[in-house]
Amino acid sequence: MKKKLMVLSALLCAASLSWADTAEDATKRLQMAAETLTAITSAPDKGIPLEVLDNAKCIAVVPHMVKGGFIFGAQGGRGVATCRLAKGWSAPAFFAITGGSWGLQIGVQGVDLVMIIQNQAGMEKLLSSKFQIGGDASAAAGPVGRHASAGTDWKMDAQILTYSRAKGVFAGLTLNGNAVRGDDDANKAIYGTDDERAILTGKVKTTPAGLGFVRSVRRARQLAAAQ
Repeated sequence: MKKKLMVLSALLCAASLSWADTAEDATKRLQMAAETLTAITSAPDKGIPLEVLDNAKCIAVVPHMVKGGFIFGAQGGRGVATCRLAKGWSAPAFFAITGGSWGLQIGVQGVDLVMIIQNQAGMEKLLSSKFQIGGDASAAAGPVGRHASAGTDWKMDAQILTYSRAKGVFAGLTLNGNAVRGDDDANKAIYGTDDERAILTGKVKTTPAGLGFVRSVRRARQLAAAQ
């Protein structure tokens, strides 16, 4: 019985990510990701600290990541990421995240997720188009509040810092074991190429649809600095 539930949950999660994106779908995701990042960074005394944003190599956002299950939990979502360039930020690249975990859990929940890739090693994992969180790249819950420097080792502990905004019955978010891969369909729909490394290293020009998300990244720092 447990095996059947595990397989069913995993298949449902995978099925939600299997549809090919059109340019319209990808554009909507960019808009939702921009709104999610602004909402999380503007939370009073609970947003992403300025020091974390200033240290970020890349910023990835998954609006409404689905987490649910019975005994076996499956989670998955589609997001966008941008990486820091010599001047500004790269065009947003599209990616998908999938995974599952055992535990006593019942229900379905939407979670808004922000991942801060904070060093070169973590950035290289993102540029590789496919990696596993917890295996290939370490992740930890990021510090919150106005400042992150006092009493923490957040710069040394993990390659990825995570921030989530939950709406439902689950508390917290565990990403270890989740796989992150490039979303080829969405990248092709917007850029005509699925070369995620080229997109994130500035070799592909940001489209009008992506400018809103890039602006939200710049705005995130302004919001953090104003708190």
